[in-house]
Amino acid sequence: MATLPKNEAPVTGLPVSLADVRAARARIGDAVIRTPTMHSRTLSQLTGAEVWLKFENQQFTAAYKERGALNKLLQLDQAARDKGVIAASAGNHAQGLAYHGARLGIPVTIVMPMLTPQVKVQQTEGHGATIILSGERFDDAYEHALEIAVERGLTFVHPFDDPVIIAGQGTVALEMLEDAPSIDTLVIPIGGGGLISGCATVAKAQDRPIEVIGVQAELYPSMYARMKGLTLPCAGDTLAEGIAVKEPGAITSVIVRELVDEILLVSERDLERSVSLLLQIEKTVVEGAGAAGLAALLSHPERVAGKTVGIVLCGGNIDTRLLANVLLRDLARSGRLARLRIKLQDRPGALYHVARVFDEQQVNIIEVYHQRVFSTLPAKGLITDIECETRDRLHLERLMQALADNGYEVTPVELA
Repeated sequence: MATLPKNEAPVTGLPVSLADVRAARARIGDAVIRTPTMHSRTLSQLTGAEVWLKFENQQFTAAYKERGALNKLLQLDQAARDKGVIAASAGNHAQGLAYHGARLGIPVTIVMPMLTPQVKVQQTEGHGATIILSGERFDDAYEHALEIAVERGLTFVHPFDDPVIIAGQGTVALEMLEDAPSIDTLVIPIGGGGLISGCATVAKAQDRPIEVIGVQAELYPSMYARMKGLTLPCAGDTLAEGIAVKEPGAITSVIVRELVDEILLVSERDLERSVSLLLQIEKTVVEGAGAAGLAALLSHPERVAGKTVGIVLCGGNIDTRLLANVLLRDLARSGRLARLRIKLQDRPGALYHVARVFDEQQVNIIEVYHQRVFSTLPAKGLITDIECETRDRLHLERLMQALADNGYEVTPVELA
């Protein structure tokens, strides 16, 4: 974890102030949803902290990004509105900008990498935006968007490194602290840093101490590395693609250094577990980035023990197939879903006798895989993989012990 320099006195001269955030709230008004801030008794018991959740996944586009995008659009003069705006994004920023641009009659162009999933292209087009696919990487799309902005006289809307965007995102914290004034710690995901910069601006301007903790995925520790003066790799397929940013903003870095107390890193396993827990416990769907705050509480419980913590469920845009995969993997890790590899002799009744043990232990068999050829066993031996469903880890262990007692060699096929 990274402990950042703390400020003993209010910081002045930063590019965003509490007054800017309050003005943003007045400006965007009811055009964004004032999402609920709710206490979670179960998550509080799990983490040892009093946990309050801000459900930004309930915005119309299912993410907080609408706030900053709308604040930016509303401050354009008429000439800029007539020409339109442009952004580079394959995610929530694109949808928020497109949605509110269409509402206000402002033309919106979004440049996306060519490998952007078609569902994201269609969702953004569905809000009325013009989509340009360019480049293999986000950086390529970003550069092309800047070029088009100059050529066509469009206003470029940065996803995070803009004081107006930051002020809009800070309205999340204004609402949280009004709805749950006992919060003494905010745990906020960090990608480029727009959300945490806005929230920290609000938190540190209160008349009582509020700690601000940032969260990044271990695979993309860009802000963490910048604050520590380190060079760390930022690469890989993370569940939290919404905060998978290789280069944090220049403006946001200044604010984070001054106002954020600490940055925690979370693993992919913790992110997966958190997505699953939020669906099971709170009955709410979040994307990986939206689960980062809870992942930090689960992986660093000593850091928040006894505190009253506010976390932002910053987005809910997750592919349904990916969500299904995450849920199944969580079932496997908890012992409720398992694949057992069992060595058998290739003779009549072998599988029947194995299935009898499963029946005796009241374990449901889902699928059976026989392997006779690609095996190191003798020609008369075979390997059988059985996928099964149990009540919990103890139930699975009882099944494995029963199989061993019946003379079978059994090993679980573990997840990464």
